[in-house]
Amino acid sequence: MDSSVSPTHGAQEGAAWNGHFGCVRYHPPFVFNQFGHLERCTLRPGNVHSADGWEAVLKPIIARYADRHLMRFFRADVAFAIPGFCEILAAEGYSYAIRLRANSVPQGRIAGRPPKSVKRICGDFECQAASWDKLRRAVAKVEWHPGELFPRVGFIVTNLPMEPDWIIRFYNQRGTAEQRIKEGKQAINWTRLSCKGMAQNEVWLQLHALAYNLGVFLQGTDLPEEMADWSLTSLQTRLIKIGARVVRHARAIIFQLAEVTVNGDLFTRIIGAIHRLRSPPVPA
Repeated sequence: MDSSVSPTHGAQEGAAWNGHFGCVRYHPPFVFNQFGHLERCTLRPGNVHSADGWEAVLKPIIARYADRHLMRFFRADVAFAIPGFCEILAAEGYSYAIRLRANSVPQGRIAGRPPKSVKRICGDFECQAASWDKLRRAVAKVEWHPGELFPRVGFIVTNLPMEPDWIIRFYNQRGTAEQRIKEGKQAINWTRLSCKGMAQNEVWLQLHALAYNLGVFLQGTDLPEEMADWSLTSLQTRLIKIGARVVRHARAIIFQLAEVTVNGDLFTRIIGAIHRLRSPPVPA
């Protein structure tokens, strides 16, 4: 789960200045699954906290998977280390790793002297933030660099039982959400919300979310091996947004495509992969 910036233009309803991003904007949150599909998003005014309204976004997703026999893992940034958030996840059987903001509570557990070479240490301990009702497990990653007086420290609150270095690697995969948000902005243009009313812009955001998921769904099909590394932007510019000349004959309609990006053989295999997605016929 992560939030992002959607710049606004003019006197759009709900637009507000946000000092963190340095612009007038909307502030939508996004939740992705491990396959890159967008589970849910919503449009919020630009001046709300990153975790504002999280229940309305996350609880429907939790309910969607409640009856499925799945391993449940969750990652989020520092804004979501708030009262009630961890409790809900734990009650629903989720293992979580959420970044903690550095403060005097966890920082007081870190000590040492600068080494002569780069040194990385992972450890764990129990701590209780002022807003928490109990002790929780915290994992720390400490990096000492030569010439630096103080270490670079990152904290994560978690209920995972794994070793600290495993949890650090698991949490670092949260960066994929940022990449997916970037693709949504670049390939789908889901920040292009040009209506004056907020309700209309919410509809636009959901339509963009649907387009994004259709693109990710296409990426997950049995496409030719040459397309394995194609991003959504590549799919759009090299496969979808390509010009064609339509030639009509008595018995056939021919689409003449330029082979600059996709040759005839590759295009035929792509169409075949899409054709295989059709549901089998229903028996009479």
